[in-house]
Amino acid sequence: MRSMADASGLTQPHVAEPTLPAVGTRRPKGRTARTRTAVLTATLTELAAHGYERLTLDGVATRAGVHKTTVYRRWGSKEHVVADALRTLAATRIEVPDTGDLDRDLQLLARSVVTALSSPDGAGTVRAMVSGAHDSEVVRGIVATFWAQRTDDAGEIVRRAVERGQLPPGSSPAQVIRHLGAPLYHQLLVTLDPLTIADADLAAGAVAAAARAGAFVAAADPRP
Repeated sequence: MRSMADASGLTQPHVAEPTLPAVGTRRPKGRTARTRTAVLTATLTELAAHGYERLTLDGVATRAGVHKTTVYRRWGSKEHVVADALRTLAATRIEVPDTGDLDRDLQLLARSVVTALSSPDGAGTVRAMVSGAHDSEVVRGIVATFWAQRTDDAGEIVRRAVERGQLPPGSSPAQVIRHLGAPLYHQLLVTLDPLTIADADLAAGAVAAAARAGAFVAAADPRP
C-alpha cells in the first residue's frame, strides 16, 4: 500500500484496492476483502469530512456503497471501525526523501507535510484524529501507534545524515521529526493560519540548524 503523497507519516494515505478476481473465477474471500477496503476508505473520508464526533456508521455504509447491516455486524461501533481504519493506515509505509543532503531532505519532507495539511482531506483527517483520540481510549491508542510509525519512517532522514557525518552521533530521529512538524501542526490546529511553502522551509531550516548544533543529541543515561 502506498501513501497518497510522498509525505511524512503525517499525511493522509489511502488504503489500496485489492486485486479483483479474474472474470469467470470464484474467490470467496475476494468480496469480503473488497468490502472491508471500501468501508475503511469510506471511514477515512467521513472522518475528514465530518470529524470523529459526527461520523456515523450509516454515513460510512452509504459512502462505501454497502448495506448498513454489513458495517454494524462486522464492526459494531464507530469506535471500532475508526480504530480499524487508522490501524490499517499505521501499517502502510511511506516514501521518505533521500537526496543525500540533510537540508534538502528536511525541506522536501516539510513541504510534503504542508501540501498534505493544506488539502481538505489532509487537514480534516488530522483534526478528526485529534478529536477521536480525546473521545475514545481505543482510538487514542491507535492514533499513538500511527504517529509513532510515521515519525519512525521519517526519522530515516536523520539516521542517514548521522551515517554521512552531516549530524552529530546520537542525534534523535524522533526529536528532529517532531520539532520539524510541531510549528506546522501548531499553525493548523492552534493559530489556524494558512500554511505556506515558506512556513515549511522555515521549519526545515530551523530544525536543520538546531540538529547540527547538537540540540537533538540524546542525553546520556545518568544511571550506572
